[in-house]
Amino acid sequence: MAAPEQRATQAGEAFEFERLDLAKLRARRGEKWRQYGPDVLPAWVAEMDFPLAPAVRRSVEEALALDDLGYPLERPDALREAFAERMQARFGWRVDSARVEVLAEVVQGIYVAIDRFSEPGDGVVVQTPVYPPFLGAVRRLGRRLVENPLVAGDARWEVDLDGLRRAAHEGARVLLLCNPHNPTGRVFERGELEAIAQLAAQHDWVVVADEIHADLVYPGRTHVPFASLAPEAAERTITLTSASKAFNVPGLRCAVAHFGSEALQRRFLSLPHGIRGGVGALGQAATVAAWREGQDWLDAALAHLDGNRRFVARFVAERWPEVRHCAPESTFLAWLDFRALALAPSPYAFFLERARVALSDGARFGTPGQGFARLNFGTSRALLGEMLARLDAALREPGRGGR
Repeated sequence: MAAPEQRATQAGEAFEFERLDLAKLRARRGEKWRQYGPDVLPAWVAEMDFPLAPAVRRSVEEALALDDLGYPLERPDALREAFAERMQARFGWRVDSARVEVLAEVVQGIYVAIDRFSEPGDGVVVQTPVYPPFLGAVRRLGRRLVENPLVAGDARWEVDLDGLRRAAHEGARVLLLCNPHNPTGRVFERGELEAIAQLAAQHDWVVVADEIHADLVYPGRTHVPFASLAPEAAERTITLTSASKAFNVPGLRCAVAHFGSEALQRRFLSLPHGIRGGVGALGQAATVAAWREGQDWLDAALAHLDGNRRFVARFVAERWPEVRHCAPESTFLAWLDFRALALAPSPYAFFLERARVALSDGARFGTPGQGFARLNFGTSRALLGEMLARLDAALREPGRGGR
């Protein structure tokens, strides 16, 4: 299979996605490259390996050149306005920047929302498998997890609306919605979201919509912000997002929350700022630069990721016919069903030991994730090919059992 272009060029700038230096990657100090030993290739945490977008790098360098690391504004107009501009330009969603608050990360917003809009013992509906911090937030705050598993269709994962209706009778107060969905990569369609919105209105749920992967949607699919469906949906929705996934800056810790009503915003802010915390100056600067000046880089990155997505789908279909995989409609994550191979003690542990590749353990994504693993393909084609070759060799070892 042909490799992608070594260098993508947009608006006069060159973006390197393929020529990644493994030694430089291993010199990074974040958890992706430090969690495991030097013989392990990390394909677990949802972080890409690419160099920064030039606009993001410039914004950080300019701040450092000014020694501009003083206390940042608590409610920076530039960041809130950049979010509103982006939502209008990308999704046709008109946002009032006065209803935007700044957070350190999306997970922080999930915790605060659950704390403010439910009581200990209340139910929180989660569509599993799902990003593990959803599950952790519900349990650690003493709420009751109400799982509504997605259903595996022929080509994609589907919302179980009947199951969601049943969940409505379990005392739920909050619905955590992950769209685009992690780990399955689904981009829920307007009709699906409207059905969810109808149930939320009927049962008076507050909807906490994690839309952090909205900028990473592949051709043929369109992201619809949940709060954009109708005023009735917006007034019960808190939308959480960040530039951290699409522009690969999670270490700068900057996210935003949009509130569909003043009542939601007031209640969220009733938790004192000293507990909620804030965001650093570099995170603010980088996010504004990403959203206002980084689109050329993002377009090129998404084209590279689309090539990797197709590469994974072909590889799995050709080499592992017993492994079920629905190509993601968004994200840089492949959700792989290894249940037919009975890999013991789990696919994650099997591949870590035998292939020295670190995937994400499917069991961490909720009950339906048993026997699954998540593969991060946000890297060069060369490194991705090496990861897949290692996994394949481990599956073909004589006497490994389970196949």
